[in-house]
Amino acid sequence: MTVDNAEITSAAAGRTLYLLDDNADFRSTAKWWLGGAGYQVVEFDNPREALDVLKALTPVNIISACLLLDMRMPIMSGLQVHDELIEAGITGPQAKPALPIIYMTGHGDVPLAVQAMEKGAITFLEKPFQDQALESALERAFSVSRHSHAPSVTEAELTDDLSSLEYYRRLATLTSREVEVFTRMLAGKTSKIIARELGVTPKNIEYFRARILKKMKAESVAHLIRMDSNKRVF
Repeated sequence: MTVDNAEITSAAAGRTLYLLDDNADFRSTAKWWLGGAGYQVVEFDNPREALDVLKALTPVNIISACLLLDMRMPIMSGLQVHDELIEAGITGPQAKPALPIIYMTGHGDVPLAVQAMEKGAITFLEKPFQDQALESALERAFSVSRHSHAPSVTEAELTDDLSSLEYYRRLATLTSREVEVFTRMLAGKTSKIIARELGVTPKNIEYFRARILKKMKAESVAHLIRMDSNKRVF
C-alpha cells in the first residue's frame, strides 16, 4: 500500500480506527498504511480486550471512530463481536450514533459475508486490501449521514448496501467446483486452460461457465468481472 494523497490524510485527521485482528503481521502493515493516511489506529489481537474498550465509547467517541473487524479469530468470531456490540448499544439500528464496522477476511467466506452485511456492516473487504476499496469503505463509514440523528443512510447508500448484499447472496449459491471455475474466469483464463488445470474437458468447463453466469445473473464474463470488481450487482 502507498499513501500519497494529501486530501485523504487531511480528511482522516481526528478519526480513530479500531483494528481487531489476530494476525500480527497484518496489523503491523495495516497500521503503517492507515497511520500514514492520517488515522489514529488502536489495535487489538484479543476480542475481549477490544470489546472492553469499544463498549466504553461515548457518543462523541463513536462519531469519529470506525471498527475494522477480522471475520475469523480463535477466541471469538467477528460476527460474535458484532452481536455483543449491538447488544451493548454501540452499533446496530437502535444505536444513535452507531459505530460503523468494516469486516475483513483472508478466507473469502461468502456466507459469512452475507451475515455481516445483514447485521449492518458497511462492507466486507478481502485481504490484502486494494487501496481504493479501503478508502471508499472508510469514506462511507465516516459519512455524516451515518453518524447523525437523522435517518442513518441516504437512498444512494441504501441502494449500494442492497446491491452489495445481493452480490454476495448470488455468490453464495455457487458450488465449490463452480467457485474454482469462477475464480479462474475472473483471471481471464479460457475454458481450455481451466479444463487443463482442473483435469476435466473444455465441454465440462463450458457447462460450469454457463451455470455461473446464470446464477450470478451476468450477461457476459466481462459483466461478471465488473460485478466482482465492485462487489455489487448492476
